[in-house]
Amino acid sequence: MIVWLNGAFGAGKTSAARELVEFLPGSTFYDPEIVGATLRFLLPSERLREVSDYQDLPSWRRLVVEAGAALVAEVGGPLVVPMTVLRQDYRDEIFGGFAARRIPVQHVLLHTDETILRERIAQREEVPGDPARSASVRRWCLDHLTPYRDALSWLTDDAYVVDTTGLSPRQTAERVADAVRAGAGARDIVQTPAPEAETLAAGVLLFDDDDRVLLVDPTYKPGWEFPGGVVEPGEAPARAGVREVVEELGVRPDEPLRLLVVDWEPPDPYGHGGLRLLFDGGLLGPERAGKVTLPPAELRAWRFATEEEAAELLPPARHRRLHWALRARRQGRPRYLEAGVPAD
Repeated sequence: MIVWLNGAFGAGKTSAARELVEFLPGSTFYDPEIVGATLRFLLPSERLREVSDYQDLPSWRRLVVEAGAALVAEVGGPLVVPMTVLRQDYRDEIFGGFAARRIPVQHVLLHTDETILRERIAQREEVPGDPARSASVRRWCLDHLTPYRDALSWLTDDAYVVDTTGLSPRQTAERVADAVRAGAGARDIVQTPAPEAETLAAGVLLFDDDDRVLLVDPTYKPGWEFPGGVVEPGEAPARAGVREVVEELGVRPDEPLRLLVVDWEPPDPYGHGGLRLLFDGGLLGPERAGKVTLPPAELRAWRFATEEEAAELLPPARHRRLHWALRARRQGRPRYLEAGVPAD
């Protein structure tokens, strides 16, 4: 199990986490900051200059999960993880990675008033004996108070909130331990083990009266997606698409699916690739759209989006696939793509 202590810089996550391991028998302190520090030694300096925060490195997010899973296998008990994560897509990637390895996560937010946070940050000596570096770190912490404030809307929905105002680290740890033992902050995330070979996946595009396409927001991976999923062995792709729509949205396409795109996704160091099919599922009118019901362990939201809006929501590979699918729909003929580029 993972006990993830989130919160603003200065919320006292690390101090509380070190106390918390005393209240949770068999638990181990795991600080992902160490993964970031390691990458600073491993990655080329030009790559490090491309990001302002090591959390923006895909390798950091992957290694946090891999190292955490290895520690769980090694020590068996809960891992107590003090780490600020303010981007919901990074939360999805990391927590989804743990869920895929069947490691449950309990998400706890340590929160206090911003005035108190500013006072705490101002009093901290970040780098003992180095006033200049300490001042730089304090400025960095203060700069992240606005992103924290902006993230509170989703953080308070996703995590169990512990108000640390007036609490010592030990008192905070006691409250967190009581909450964790009661199951607070448990995240019910669908388990999606990484494929071990190439896969065949079917997605379905459903449209509203304004020709906008329906997208869904998974809880277990970053970015929005089309309704759909992996085709099971022996299953027809179009039938798989219908099955996934019913499972994910609680509604059924009211006309036969029509193929729009076949896209060959090449393998990369983190995936095996395979064929990705996109089908036209037809119109989802207001009455049927009002009946959409999402499985909370898998999807947190859905919406209709224009192609321009979808560009802000979908990862690049999925947006390229959508781009050509919409053109295939207008032209009345399917398109064959390789890595998102027409090859027909």
